[in-house]
Amino acid sequence: MSVSAAVSSDDSFPCFSDMEYQRRRRAVREKMEGDDIAVLVVYGSRGREAASIPYLCNFLVTAKAYLLFPGLGDPALFVQFYNHVPLARRLANIGDVRWGGVNNAVTIADELKSQKLDRVRIGVVGELPWADAQALRELLPHVELVNWTGPFLEIRAIKSAEEIERMEHAAALSDRGMEALARELRPGLDERDLPRIVEQTYLGEWGTNEIHFMTTTSMHEPRICVPAQFSAARKIGRGDVLITEVSASYWGYPAQILRPYAIGEPPTDHYAMLYEMCERAFNGITAALKPGCTAEEVVAAVDFIAEAGFSTYDDLVHGYGGGYLSPVLRDRSTLHVPVPDYRFQENMTVVVQPNVITRDEKSGVQLGHLVRITATGCEPMHRFPLTFTVCG
Repeated sequence: MSVSAAVSSDDSFPCFSDMEYQRRRRAVREKMEGDDIAVLVVYGSRGREAASIPYLCNFLVTAKAYLLFPGLGDPALFVQFYNHVPLARRLANIGDVRWGGVNNAVTIADELKSQKLDRVRIGVVGELPWADAQALRELLPHVELVNWTGPFLEIRAIKSAEEIERMEHAAALSDRGMEALARELRPGLDERDLPRIVEQTYLGEWGTNEIHFMTTTSMHEPRICVPAQFSAARKIGRGDVLITEVSASYWGYPAQILRPYAIGEPPTDHYAMLYEMCERAFNGITAALKPGCTAEEVVAAVDFIAEAGFSTYDDLVHGYGGGYLSPVLRDRSTLHVPVPDYRFQENMTVVVQPNVITRDEKSGVQLGHLVRITATGCEPMHRFPLTFTVCG
């Protein structure tokens, strides 16, 4: 199935195959049965809470929404914004799509009571707003609410062939943004020009911005060590470095790529050294990643960074694809908790993204991209070169 051919029932929007949704729903229900969960209350909102609902029904959450997913019977989707309901009915591949009512919690509680699910064990997926969670407890005093986000994310961590294809397309869109930066980045631009350069390469093809964290600083007098979440009103000059973290998303599935750019001149010796450390860390992590690899093996691959007197600011590795997923690993000096007892599995997709910084936090380089774990190791999902690009 090609991404261009995968459309919803009205031939207007992307959608996975019926077989794919049957696989997902079956896997979720089997796990629910094992945990004695009668129904799931799946919460979604814009941002990181948006991915769980479309996993089961293809509705890309536009604001606040709830999906009731029973172990037996048909699911029901409740969309909070009344004027978002018509589109939700076009997107969702389930028959029951409604307005969430004046109060989501009251609507959900009434629906559970009508289905005689008010004295059962309910699995909650997502970070419910405090007021909704409290109201559900008060309105459904005889149910047991269980945090079932972890088991749900475990299912989503292993990607199907259709999901991998969608993520490969997202990676190609993200690569376009990096290629555009390599072509257009030059002294005299303003940092606020950078999002336009990146996003214009994939808008119009169901590509949307997930993130474009980018910042520039002088390589000769650096002041910043990690990509910024917002663009500054700063003129880009010769001898600057641009550090990036770019994710284009294709219908709910993003990819992620991180590269440095030297502007107007080659990297200084200092930045070349930081890049070499990043590349060594990246290669060490990707060499370790394979089915059965432990989190400890990944973290051990970058112990040399702290030993050399440097540090990191961001994650080394995090799961990705339909959300920000486990495992989220950092180096020992910034992990703050013991390295988790975790083993990677085939067809997990993770972002490898070491960020080596000086301890004064004035300079740093970040490097990496999305990879898929295969039966024998891992393979990149991006094609943009692993390099310190010189441009402008």
